[in-house]
Amino acid sequence: MSAAMTSHLFAISFDASEPLRLAQFWSGLLGREMVDDPHGGVLLPPTNDTGFHVRFAPSQQPKVVQNRMHFDLTSSSLEDQQQTVARALELGARHIDIGQDPEDDHFVMADPEGNEFDVIGPGNNFLAGCGFIGALACDGSQKVGYFWSEALGWPLVWDEGEETAIQSPNGGTKISWGGPPYMPNGGRDRVRFDLTAGADVDPQVEVDRLLSLGATRVDTDRDAAAGRLVLADPDGVEFGLRTPR
Repeated sequence: MSAAMTSHLFAISFDASEPLRLAQFWSGLLGREMVDDPHGGVLLPPTNDTGFHVRFAPSQQPKVVQNRMHFDLTSSSLEDQQQTVARALELGARHIDIGQDPEDDHFVMADPEGNEFDVIGPGNNFLAGCGFIGALACDGSQKVGYFWSEALGWPLVWDEGEETAIQSPNGGTKISWGGPPYMPNGGRDRVRFDLTAGADVDPQVEVDRLLSLGATRVDTDRDAAAGRLVLADPDGVEFGLRTPR
C-alpha cells in the first residue's frame, strides 16, 4: 500500500463545552502552543514529526460516562511524576477514583471537563521511549486494533491475548486497546481520532478503503458543514476524516 493511500492521524479530538479553556489546560500540561483550527475549535500542534495534534472542538453534549480513550503521561522519575501531578492540579485537574488499586504506581486524574488521564510512574517498559504522551489507552477489541493498524499503516507492537497496540513506524505515542470487558457506549464519543487523507487522494477513495476494512458511515449535517466526514470503527467508535473545504 502506498503512503498516499493511507490515512494519517491528524489529531486526537476532544469535544468541549469550553474549547479554549480546555486547550489552555492541556497546553500548559503538555507544553504545546495553541493555534486556531480552520475546521473549528483550537489545536495544539505536535512538537515533533512523530506526533499528532490535540484538538478541542465545541460541543454542547455533556459528559455522562467514562471516556473510552485516555492519555497515559510518562515520568522519568518519582519526582518528575509528582511535578506533573502538581502542575495538572494547579492548572485545574483533580484526582478521581475509577476503582484503581491504592498500590498502583500511577495517578488517575481528570481535566477541567472531566476527561480522564493517567500519570504513569517511572520504569514502565511498555512506554519507554514513547515521549510524554506515552500512550493513548483505548477500550476496544483485538479486531479494532487490527483495523487501525491497517487504516493508519502502523505496525502492531503488541498482540497478546485480546490486547493490541500499534505505533507509528517513526516511533512516538503508542495506541493500545485493552480487550474485554468493555465499557458501555454513552453515545457520541467525546474523544475521537481525527484523520486526514493523503494530499493527492480523493476523500471518497479513502472512505471506500476504510469501509472495506470494516468502518461504517455515520455522517451528520453538522460534521459535513465543518468539512469532516464521520465514520465508525468496527467497535462502533466514531472518528472523523477531514476533507477539503
